[in-house]
Amino acid sequence: MALTLALPWLVLAVYLVVAVRLPPALPPAGREGLTAPSGNERPHPSVSVVIPARNEAVSIENCVRSIAALDYPDFEIIVVDDRSEDGTGDLARAVGAGSARRLLVLEGAELPAGWLGKPWACHQGAQEASGDWLLFTDADTHHGTGLLDRAVRGAFKAGVEAVSVVGRQRLESFWERVVQPQMFVLLSFRFPRAGHRTLPPERWRDALAAGQYILVSRVAYETIGGHDSVRGEVVEDVRLAQELTRAGLPPVVRSAVDELATRMYRSLPEILEGWTKNVAIGVRHTVGPALRPFALPAMLLHLLILCVLPPTTLLVASVTGAGGAPLLLWSGSTTAIGLALWMGAATRLSIPAVYGAGYPLGALVAAWIVARSWIRGGRRVEWKGRAYSVTDLGEGGA
Repeated sequence: MALTLALPWLVLAVYLVVAVRLPPALPPAGREGLTAPSGNERPHPSVSVVIPARNEAVSIENCVRSIAALDYPDFEIIVVDDRSEDGTGDLARAVGAGSARRLLVLEGAELPAGWLGKPWACHQGAQEASGDWLLFTDADTHHGTGLLDRAVRGAFKAGVEAVSVVGRQRLESFWERVVQPQMFVLLSFRFPRAGHRTLPPERWRDALAAGQYILVSRVAYETIGGHDSVRGEVVEDVRLAQELTRAGLPPVVRSAVDELATRMYRSLPEILEGWTKNVAIGVRHTVGPALRPFALPAMLLHLLILCVLPPTTLLVASVTGAGGAPLLLWSGSTTAIGLALWMGAATRLSIPAVYGAGYPLGALVAAWIVARSWIRGGRRVEWKGRAYSVTDLGEGGA
């Protein structure tokens, strides 16, 4: 009976191993010309790389330097210094243009009413851009030299006007290595096979893009109204993907774990604030009205019952002897499944497997993030020294 009761944990582990897949990889870089969807060969399109940056002194030099070293024939770099207070703009200027046509560090204008910071910074960068394609990338990313060429080839090969690239997550501190895998797994439940199919307009809720790397043609970008169409959105990357999909211009998601690296957060407070601002709003945008009320409770139950309850029960039963052998057998077997699953996840994320043993602690923190986001309702957002009140969204944008 105890082993039978452990079946849900085993089913979950099998599902994650079998069903969740990385997006297809980008094609390799090459010296030959690009082949357009029509079959005709054409030169590389010009690309404007837009980097919104607010108080990114710790990472902006590394990011700009890696982009300036790109092996691509025609690109420019536009850093939008979003009223930083830590010298971000000066650090970016000091890097130099490298292989780029130019490096422009744009002093961001004051945030207008109705706009959130990142969409406004991206909008300003796009207004200054001269390229046929626009690449929006975060200041905490590092780019391999062949990445832009591969991304452009990936878009042409798929015959699409936009491609979003996911890379390797750099997890360097204890809290990153314990908490971040929990959040990534929650995300994978909603998007287990991102990039493995092209979405029709009616499936717009299933559209996904990672704001760390979104390459879009100017024509497609202007068709949906650019970042003006997502001016008040916290998860503007997902909303851009949804708007493109609704317009019949669905982006594809591809992977390049060998050439794109991102360090999303560097401390526990950053992890808490970063995910708190995204979880509830992300659910609102990606889950249909019928299931939406159940999504956040389901996340909490998953974290507390499937991840926290078994090891807690095992500890109590071992110390007190409560429940006897059946309880020890159940809690021991479910904890062992959890250990195997999370140690495997740690290995896939290129961190020492031993951090997988901290999954109960990571799940507790993740549960607090979900509960915190749920309590706030996605209507109060704090990030990068700014606080926003996000009004409720109508169904047309939700």
